[in-house]
Amino acid sequence: MSQPSYDRYPLAVTNSLSRKKEIFKAINPPLVGMYLCGPTVYGDPHLGHARSAVNFDVIFRYLTFLEYKVRYVRNITDVGHLEDEVAGTGEDKVSKKARLEKLEPMEIVQLYTYRYRDALRLLNVLPPSVEPTATGHILEQIEVIQSILEHGYAYESDGSVYFDLEKYAQQKDYGQLSGKVLDDLISGSRQTEGLDEKRSPHDFALWKKASPEHIMRWNSPWGEGFPGWHLECTAMSTKYLGETFDIHGGGLDLQFPHHEAEIAQCHAAFHKQPANYWIHHNLITIDGQKMSKSQGNFITLEQLFTGEHPLLVQAYSPMTVRFFILQAHYRSPVDFSNEALQAAEKGLVRLTNALATLEKLDHQPAEADEVLNREINQLCEQCYLHMSDDFNTARLIAVLFEIGSKINGLYNQQITLSSLDSDTFQRMHNTFQGFIGEVLGLNAEKSDDSQQQKEGLIQLLIDIRNKARADKDFATSDQIRDQLKSLGVQLKDEKSGGTTYSFTN
Repeated sequence: MSQPSYDRYPLAVTNSLSRKKEIFKAINPPLVGMYLCGPTVYGDPHLGHARSAVNFDVIFRYLTFLEYKVRYVRNITDVGHLEDEVAGTGEDKVSKKARLEKLEPMEIVQLYTYRYRDALRLLNVLPPSVEPTATGHILEQIEVIQSILEHGYAYESDGSVYFDLEKYAQQKDYGQLSGKVLDDLISGSRQTEGLDEKRSPHDFALWKKASPEHIMRWNSPWGEGFPGWHLECTAMSTKYLGETFDIHGGGLDLQFPHHEAEIAQCHAAFHKQPANYWIHHNLITIDGQKMSKSQGNFITLEQLFTGEHPLLVQAYSPMTVRFFILQAHYRSPVDFSNEALQAAEKGLVRLTNALATLEKLDHQPAEADEVLNREINQLCEQCYLHMSDDFNTARLIAVLFEIGSKINGLYNQQITLSSLDSDTFQRMHNTFQGFIGEVLGLNAEKSDDSQQQKEGLIQLLIDIRNKARADKDFATSDQIRDQLKSLGVQLKDEKSGGTTYSFTN
């Protein structure tokens, strides 16, 4: 049997839990279990949602590309996410939106779940293996609460159940993911809401008693209520991936309190660490500022795709947005600006044009150029090495641009195509195509009217030039060729008599 790709290219992952880059070792290779905290569906999907979904889509794709068999679970939060995430107080975000819109909560959930999935489809994000909802797993959440109660790390108070964080911290290493120290949190706390029910201000709700006006409620051993936000991910991840699984992902903003609470819940319920590797992506800023509605810089994906926002000078296609996100390493911050997106738009065109040019190459090997063959094989190898080094899409894209330049050089006969041996040409073809399409998930944009007009004008000039050549009017023929070249369009006269063109870098 041939060696699987994940053995040939060992994957290094920055583990937020250890704060170190570690060699990834699956629990049961080739199987990999990965959980990502999905959206709370009470508003339109935005740039932050896109970054999380795209980054982990590429992780999912690359693990699969390395021949792992991945079960990827990304949840939908449709209950329990309260306005104050740290204190665990305030109104449920979905219920509040329903009240303001005068709709049933599940109407809000249905509407924004659809919009989220539709936006991700446009971004070419693959659907996860399982997409569970919090409301669909109430029984599992109640079972986890009962286990935590039985082990003595939770207490009931007037129909609500709270996690006893102080007792847990006395026996377990609390704060290992976020670096938060419980004593400092307690001493700095100004929280007053719910203190009559809690033993400590930082105890978080596993189950909340429903107030009379609260619509979303379920029966439980402690009365009618709803589950806490942190609890749902513990219940759903362990149901589909086991009590300890390989990878847990999310944004840096979820490290505390959400992911820290998940770790505490799993230790309390199962005496196990929930995930061996915690992967956190950095956040998106808008012209250097945090995205927020109060700042007026909150941009939804629909606004990005249509250009209908005061901060936007034009519309940006879903593939441009995807490429913009992937130009940065997932652990680096990404600053949105029109200039950055316009640069991404041009870069994407360069790559997809090179991919289209590659398909036009008619390779007929002759005498191989050892230096060229070695150089291209090294570039292909670097694609794997960069992606296996903590999913470094930024460095991968830089290498793909280098390969794209080689492809254009071969097509424009600046490099002799026959100097590539068959194996090297095939490897270049498979690597370039595979990493652009299968790993990065980039598709060529559908031509819009302006693009079709541009291509039509180029073809018209080619037809005029071919007629000039047929009439032996070489001055006109050369002038058209040179003018097109100055505009970034390279013509190639085929032996058959036809003429093709490609865009130069």
